[in-house]
Amino acid sequence: MNSKSSFAVLLERFFTQRLMKQRLASPHTIRSYRDTFHLLLLFTEERLRKRPSSLDLTDIDAPLICAFLDELERSRSTSPRSRNVRLAAIRSFFHYAAFEAPAQSAQIQRILAIPSKRYTRNLVNFLTRPEVESLLAAPDQQTWSGRRDHALLLVAVQTGLRLSELTGLQRQDLVLTGTGAHIRVIGKGRKERCTPLTKQTVAVLKAWLLEPAKSDQQTVFPNARGGRLSRDGVQYILSRQAERASVASPTLKEKRISCHSLRHTCAMELLQAGIDRALIALWLGHASVETTQMYLQANLALKEKLLATTTMPEGKSGCYQPNDELLSFLKSL
Repeated sequence: MNSKSSFAVLLERFFTQRLMKQRLASPHTIRSYRDTFHLLLLFTEERLRKRPSSLDLTDIDAPLICAFLDELERSRSTSPRSRNVRLAAIRSFFHYAAFEAPAQSAQIQRILAIPSKRYTRNLVNFLTRPEVESLLAAPDQQTWSGRRDHALLLVAVQTGLRLSELTGLQRQDLVLTGTGAHIRVIGKGRKERCTPLTKQTVAVLKAWLLEPAKSDQQTVFPNARGGRLSRDGVQYILSRQAERASVASPTLKEKRISCHSLRHTCAMELLQAGIDRALIALWLGHASVETTQMYLQANLALKEKLLATTTMPEGKSGCYQPNDELLSFLKSL
């Protein structure tokens, strides 16, 4: 087997050289790509009866990739959006393979031509101001975990940080003194940004940082052992506090509260305050202003304001009057 066309060799180089060294991909991206190829290799081994380490690049063709994506939807109930995420990881690898194995360019181009699957884009999920206030009031601040949860929720709603940015916050990332209090994060695409903090958030964070440390780590929002909160750990906190807050705001029972929904809530608060889309994109770390368009589509309050400033055609209300029984009989003949 030609080592240059060995799928195993190319895949290892793709992760170690392209993603880790050249692109400096985030741990989240590495895990997502890893999981995609783990599933693909298991599927290929079952389909071709060939060990993953023995695969050649020519074994992985467009029909196989399409069958793999269809199997994800059928057996794992993968949504079209998640299917497209898996396809994006595969495309990224084959873009790399096109330069490393030009002899297989025709096969690679057929794989790159596999289209993404269209799906219905739902309106973004966000919380109203009363729901946010109930959520922030839910943690029991007589306990260590309650004070941590309150500070975490407040920072998430006020800054709109992504989940990985929130759990990765270190004490040195916080600037709480002076007039320019802010949080510094390295976001998606390795882009650094600073997000300002309100006086209330600064006060809460200063009080939280005085808490006795669980370990020598510098994590701002640690778990009970002092380590970094996991994705599931954050979701557990949000679900628990949302359940408590639903007593005061029953509408929370109808919503799935996640770190991303709090990020959407921050964006909607900025939009309703009249902040320009470009500034909101800068605040949230969006690569394009067009990404912020989804908040305009979901903002009913802005649409109602627009309706109030326009003159729409006026209709005339009427009352229902049943047809005469004799005329109805004749029409039925």
